[in-house]
Amino acid sequence: MRTRQILVGAVVSLLLIAPGCIDKGVSFSRDVKPILDEHCLACHQSGEEGYLVSGLSVESYDDLMRGTKYGPVVMPGYSFSSTLQILVEHKADPSINMPKRRMRLSQDKIEIIGTWISQGARNN
Repeated sequence: MRTRQILVGAVVSLLLIAPGCIDKGVSFSRDVKPILDEHCLACHQSGEEGYLVSGLSVESYDDLMRGTKYGPVVMPGYSFSSTLQILVEHKADPSINMPKRRMRLSQDKIEIIGTWISQGARNN
């Protein structure tokens, strides 16, 4: 019983001392959409090459979740098997890794996308 009280006390103390350390989650609009806009939108919007080839638009959350003409690119809760994550991590064939003609995403940006997908890929 005493061990349990100590553990509960420690958890409460951590929550009171370091509220900024609590993961509030990744937001599509705040965190993911700006990455897509900067690195993907130029090609993956209506009328552009990436859209014409694959059917993928990143103009909106709904467009992204609709996926490509070949199927979905985001599997909510499963970043490791989501095509989007695989492509931005450069774990696919080099001819289809993304972005194509731009600098590769930083590890931080890749992790943001992966965390968002793992957290359920919500429209938040």
